[in-house]
Amino acid sequence: MRRISCRLLALALLGSPLFGQNELPPPEMTEYWSPQPVIVSAQPGQVPSDAIVLFDGTSLDAWESAGPDGGKAPWDLVDGALVVKPKSGDIRTQAAFGDVQLHLEWRAPLPIVGKSQGRGNSGVFFMERYEVQVLDSHRNPTYVNGGASSVYKQHPPLVNATQPPGEWNTYDIVFVAPRFDAGGKLTSPARVTVFHNGVLTQLDVHLAGPTEWRGLPSYKYHVPRLPIKLQDHGNPMAFRNIWVRELTLPTSTIVE
Repeated sequence: MRRISCRLLALALLGSPLFGQNELPPPEMTEYWSPQPVIVSAQPGQVPSDAIVLFDGTSLDAWESAGPDGGKAPWDLVDGALVVKPKSGDIRTQAAFGDVQLHLEWRAPLPIVGKSQGRGNSGVFFMERYEVQVLDSHRNPTYVNGGASSVYKQHPPLVNATQPPGEWNTYDIVFVAPRFDAGGKLTSPARVTVFHNGVLTQLDVHLAGPTEWRGLPSYKYHVPRLPIKLQDHGNPMAFRNIWVRELTLPTSTIVE
């Protein structure tokens, strides 16, 4: 809030009669020096210093079964990858999150089996509710709001940047959680930005509610922090290099 106040003060002074119509104020008028940004070490290709590593190829300890009783994550660890064990159920993080930057890499299996939504299907669910689709969309026609990097059944991707089966895909996703007031009424919808293999595929899209396979989405109150879930859709999808950064966003970025 302090930063916003400084900006508003500067703008107010610029429009005040202290300066003539053609007189420019000193440059210091539009400078503010605090609060200073937190320093984060971010080497190319490396995990940022403030990130929480959810999977580094060695352990499933950060995950659990998404079933009602929780328990050990039932998926497999194969050659440094987290691989869906079909029909074993979804998995979720043991930790809960709100606003985040998420990085993960995924690979559709070979040989190719199935078509459309039956081929190389999974998903990443923020707060166990809001899905960014994972799908083998390489030369695999399907409904456009169900392809890779779509916000499932809500927003199709701007482009299809999917690598062929057997190749690794990268998602870098910014998720802004919805806000509710004290009475449980929605005040700001969830929002998503996605880069798929470094290509922008979703730009700050607003979600109409949690993901629904059938019917229209609508919001219901939930707590501000919930786990991230990965979906078992019956295909042996592989994941690696999963990390998350918790975000503290300025109040001015929250649309109400």
